[in-house]
Amino acid sequence: MRLTQALDRAVQQTPDLAATVFGDRTRSWAQCRDRVARFAGALRALGIGAGDRVAMLALNRDDYHEFQLAVPWSGGVGVPVNTRWSVEEIAFSLADSGTRILLVDDTFLDRVAAVRERAPSVETVIHCGDGPAPEGLLSYEELIAGHDPVPDAGRGGDDLAAIYYTGGTTGRPKGVMLTHANLLSSALGTSATGHFLVPRGRLLHAAPMFHLADGAAWVARNVLGGTHVIVPGFTPAGVATAIAEHQVTDALLVPTMVQMLVDSPDTADHDLSSLRRLLYGASPISEAVLERAAKRLPAAEFTQLYGMTELSPVCTILTPDDHGQDGLRRSAGRAAPHSTVRIVDENDEDVPVRTVGEIVSRGPHVMLGYWNRPEETTAALRGGWMHTGDGGYLDENGYLFVVDRIKDMIVSGGENVYSAEVENALARHPAVASCAVIGVPDEQWGERVHAVVVTASGHEVTADELREHCRELIAGYKCPRSVELVDALPMSGAGKILKRELRATYWESTDRGVS
Repeated sequence: MRLTQALDRAVQQTPDLAATVFGDRTRSWAQCRDRVARFAGALRALGIGAGDRVAMLALNRDDYHEFQLAVPWSGGVGVPVNTRWSVEEIAFSLADSGTRILLVDDTFLDRVAAVRERAPSVETVIHCGDGPAPEGLLSYEELIAGHDPVPDAGRGGDDLAAIYYTGGTTGRPKGVMLTHANLLSSALGTSATGHFLVPRGRLLHAAPMFHLADGAAWVARNVLGGTHVIVPGFTPAGVATAIAEHQVTDALLVPTMVQMLVDSPDTADHDLSSLRRLLYGASPISEAVLERAAKRLPAAEFTQLYGMTELSPVCTILTPDDHGQDGLRRSAGRAAPHSTVRIVDENDEDVPVRTVGEIVSRGPHVMLGYWNRPEETTAALRGGWMHTGDGGYLDENGYLFVVDRIKDMIVSGGENVYSAEVENALARHPAVASCAVIGVPDEQWGERVHAVVVTASGHEVTADELREHCRELIAGYKCPRSVELVDALPMSGAGKILKRELRATYWESTDRGVS
């Protein structure tokens, strides 16, 4: 099983079919294969060998599709970089992974110098924007034009394919190591349900391509054949225009994107009737938004995917038929064909039906481990099962209901935010004596990041000042959207902050402990 196998098959079966559509530019599968093989040749000429890391920092573009194929074709390992991160976070991921080559588009050129200063492993930076390469950077298009195509390195199976960085409980991102077999098992298993993508359809990439949620759909689209329609990022009007103009059949969006798409007046006049499959994840969709979306997109089936990066990423699936049953709409669905799911107690023993415990999963989709984090890997993969850190229960028919988080994590707008990351950033402000960060209900974002702060004696600080301070250290979406200044935090007898007490005020009137 190798990711590049789909490219060979597409060229054999549909060489003239559009592989990518990006703005006014369309490239066929035959053109795509030639460009991938040539760029792989350039990477090898730059010294990339088996297992060497190559990263990309860019908004969605057709070059991203080529990057994801050319790196394994060359024998390397891909490192998609979160575009919403601060310079400090970006540099950490590159240095931690030992990335040697970085691709960057025009949007992030102003960060190159600072990133290179903090990530000395980066030897070469390649510009993949639409204009000439700035001084000191190589040109992506010139590298393709200047190198002959090379044979596929043939890496696959249990070979490392990519390292996806996620937030960390200790305040530092950690690299999730995924193999070719991991990624393909998840894509094939999810596709086997018949509720993932339309065979040889047109998949819209509006969710960020650095994110594995989009990456999973990308792998499946390659396997099933068809076309990638790519927009730089999500805007309601941009997505609606792409769907209408390019007859998009499939889209993966987080619930907040779905809400904005169907509610925005900017999309009211667009024909969205081509859309057949709408996939969403990260959190359940509200009943009201689901009803409005179903009315606006009458031809589309809705499928919810639950999982995490460590599970490549799909664990359970809530099918379109399940969405038609009132009692199941708050469920995360049932185990995907490639995934086994259990609910366990603190001793990793199964708990009875409808009893809350930790959600664990086993199968070919489970990660190799965390890059250079052997202790955290051992803890997460106890007994061969990925311990998700999510609390939930199974009903009598195997439907999973997620009710809480064992690990201290917030999901806001589809992005994972670890409280420790935000707390570490807040604590570096001289006016902060102590703090706690929790997730609270938010109509737009599902959960929002909320900080409870005790100010240091003799200091005064505003919520805006704390947010700006955090923005220098962590990504904007991780920064507190609301701040509460208090005299003291609730503490246990052992001196531990009682976050459940802080959360209770906000969540006690809801039907679910997390979004």
